[in-house]
Amino acid sequence: MVRDITIGQYYPAESRIHRLDPRVKIVCTLFFLVSLFIQNSLLGYVIATLFLGTVIHLSKVPLKYIVKGLKPVVILLLFTVVMNLFLTKGGETLVHFWIFTITESGLRTSVFMAVRLMYLVAGSSIMTFTTTPNSLTDGIEKLLHPLNKVHVPVHEVAMMMSIALRFIPILLEETDKIMKAQMARGADFESGNLIQRAKAMIPILVPLFVSAFRRANDLAMAMEARCYRGGEGRTKMKPLKYHGRDRAAYAVTILYVVIIFVVGRFVPFKLWIF
Repeated sequence: MVRDITIGQYYPAESRIHRLDPRVKIVCTLFFLVSLFIQNSLLGYVIATLFLGTVIHLSKVPLKYIVKGLKPVVILLLFTVVMNLFLTKGGETLVHFWIFTITESGLRTSVFMAVRLMYLVAGSSIMTFTTTPNSLTDGIEKLLHPLNKVHVPVHEVAMMMSIALRFIPILLEETDKIMKAQMARGADFESGNLIQRAKAMIPILVPLFVSAFRRANDLAMAMEARCYRGGEGRTKMKPLKYHGRDRAAYAVTILYVVIIFVVGRFVPFKLWIF
């Protein structure tokens, strides 16, 4: 399960999505995530699927990497589906057993919620797969730059987010090494109930926290040795600039959101299928 977490990982490739400005990818990702919640129809999700599939194809990121990133959220996905399936009332009753009732509205809501969660993870993964941590930091800092006028430490916030993203793959790799070392000494992380498995994780957490604090201290000393004093007066070796492909990406994304909004608000209910 640890090796299946892909958050913060970068997949190097030569693609149109990789060449986009990081600000474009951040904003377009937010637009895509919002589009998943402003409509509730099958036609809208078909359009969202085509849009997401096209982006994945253009990014040249293998589909197996996207699917791999969904594995850690399977439990959350199943819990959400079950809760919506049995607790949402309304519409025609499809199945009734003991105290459990599945209605037409509950089935529709659970299916759409599952699709939303999967697309949310997949859409966010594309952004991190195609953007290096440094570029992501520069994009966040540039987008939040107006907040400097109200004395918000934008550079420091962006730096912390970048460091956090960089540490995720490192800590996952460290966790995998510790687990293999413990298993070689006879530790069992697979058998037993949920409580027993949680207790078995304690020998992993202690050395993992020690390693994390040690890495954080080494990073702080390295930044101090290089006279890092925050973002004031700092310049960029490669300043961000918009190009024609970036404006085209904005235009396509805005067009997609407009279509989703129109479908969700004005398409007759009889075309929804569900």
